[in-house]
Amino acid sequence: MISTESESSRTKEAPRTGWGDKTRAEPGLLIEDHALLGDLYTAALVGRDGSVDFLCLPDFDSDACFTSLLGTPDNGRWKLAPKAAVRDVRRRYRGKTLILETEFETDTGAVRVVDFMPIRKGSPHLVRWVEGVRGTVEMRSELRPRFANGYTVPLVGRRDGSSSAVAGPDAVFLRGGTSEDPPPFESEFTIQAGQRVPFVLSWARPYDGVPEALDPETALRETEAYWEDWASRLRLPPQHQDVVIRSLITLKACSYQPSGALVAAPTFGLPETPGGERNWDYRFCWIRDSVLTLNAFMRADLTDEAGAFGNWLEDAIGGAPDQLQIMYGIRGERRLTEVTLDWLKGYEGARPVRIGNGAYSQFQLDVLGEFAAVLYIHAQLVGKLSERGGKALKALAKRVSEVWTEPDHGIWEMRGPKQSFTASKVSAWIVIDCWVRAIEKYGLKEDKAPWVKLRQAIHDEVCEKGYDAKRGTFTQYYGSKGVDASLLFIPLSGFLPPEDPRIAGTVRAIEEELMPKGLVLRYRTEAGTDGLAGEEGAFLACSFWLANTYHLLGRTEDAQKLFNKVAGLRNDVGLLAEEYLPGERRMIGNFPQAFSHLALVNSAYFLDEGTKATMYS
Repeated sequence: MISTESESSRTKEAPRTGWGDKTRAEPGLLIEDHALLGDLYTAALVGRDGSVDFLCLPDFDSDACFTSLLGTPDNGRWKLAPKAAVRDVRRRYRGKTLILETEFETDTGAVRVVDFMPIRKGSPHLVRWVEGVRGTVEMRSELRPRFANGYTVPLVGRRDGSSSAVAGPDAVFLRGGTSEDPPPFESEFTIQAGQRVPFVLSWARPYDGVPEALDPETALRETEAYWEDWASRLRLPPQHQDVVIRSLITLKACSYQPSGALVAAPTFGLPETPGGERNWDYRFCWIRDSVLTLNAFMRADLTDEAGAFGNWLEDAIGGAPDQLQIMYGIRGERRLTEVTLDWLKGYEGARPVRIGNGAYSQFQLDVLGEFAAVLYIHAQLVGKLSERGGKALKALAKRVSEVWTEPDHGIWEMRGPKQSFTASKVSAWIVIDCWVRAIEKYGLKEDKAPWVKLRQAIHDEVCEKGYDAKRGTFTQYYGSKGVDASLLFIPLSGFLPPEDPRIAGTVRAIEEELMPKGLVLRYRTEAGTDGLAGEEGAFLACSFWLANTYHLLGRTEDAQKLFNKVAGLRNDVGLLAEEYLPGERRMIGNFPQAFSHLALVNSAYFLDEGTKATMYS
């Protein structure tokens, strides 16, 4: 079973049924000091100090009304916590749900704040309960909405029995509190043991009127029942079950229910480099994540989610694979224009803060391979290759035949010059391999001979130009001296069998060059080799890939040890960011990161079930 000892003494792993350890005092909350709430349309981050520091409304990709995580309290937040100094903070999710319980202990008593977002039925709501646990505690509620991503100061007033804040197209309404009158946006009150005080924040367009009042008790029961019922249907691996359940709940919370899309993260602007410029908007759906997504959903028996995601992907692509993008909006949008939010100072000063993502227009050859693998996996899921899926696979194969020799920006969306990245060429091989497999498996009336020949030609070139015989390793790109964690796709895709000595040599090179602290970097970033300044942390998904590769190589003890090490980095409520800074023992990057949790889930099944399969067989 997974070790409960984390790399960080401050964020020790706690059992999911227990409580986390002590908090850091405000200011200076770290990324991992936050927990996730969600209603399957959007998500909020709540700090250990009782502050909702990030929330976009009404959807993941909408403007944020709380953005203090990327600026100051003046950029919007809702802090609900004891007025006096807090001696101790403990928190947990209630059972197998996304209902957060945070317990504050003071010199005069203890209170519990219960936070959740009801599963969306109409307007979005954020519910916050204050429960007296022991003694008497003076509480303070400071609700400070700032619309347009922390920029616009709203007009505060009252509407239809609620306190209101309105600016432009956005309005929030606050109900509850300690009296029959609408609660003010800033208030203080006393809570005693056994007492309960609810607050409900609702969002709407100003011209649509005040949303119908929500009964907090009913909403709590329904929300708890929804998540417990959903979790009860999961098929789990023999080991690591609590770890996998929490990751799957996190992934479900990152899903946009109307379309089935999965956002890479519910946040934007959290830096990959402390104080640096690698600050991207991740509230979109990457094709790159799709293979991991379908594999995770299928392994957990989430057939509805897998089917919805596959259908969304086919719809988003449309009828022209030559127009394939590396990412799409949550409804399938293609234009994801990147702009800078100059009024936000950035998390720990990391600027610029961006929304939108200019990488959407990049040419990345690897995306063709990932999309082909998704089509093939989706066909296996439903038991047949649809006419649309077959046409798309053929079109992708034709596209690869035309462009596979061209350089691209690579799997990591390099903003430097294009290169012939080895992993991209392997992805081109995957497209042709999936097409040949589909012809054979589904009896398609296609001549497979030219495709078999092309598959071999790509294979031969990669082995010739992407391999450094002197060093005994595949390289990041043709002629490069460095390695890249994406080279782990070579054995995981079936491009070469794991027993091939070139695989062992590549793994050895990755261990020597990309694991300075026992965790895997994507690649070396010194001197701006990727077109950006600064070095990033260890990319957590890559360490899970290496654990899977160890398993394929028969290094089962090393595989389990590395899995335990990376999974043990989760914060006290089981969440992972995109990256980890081993030297500082802290997380970095957008949070929580779907790619990290997808890699964790797939690795848990991969290791526990003893599978030797490739990523799409």
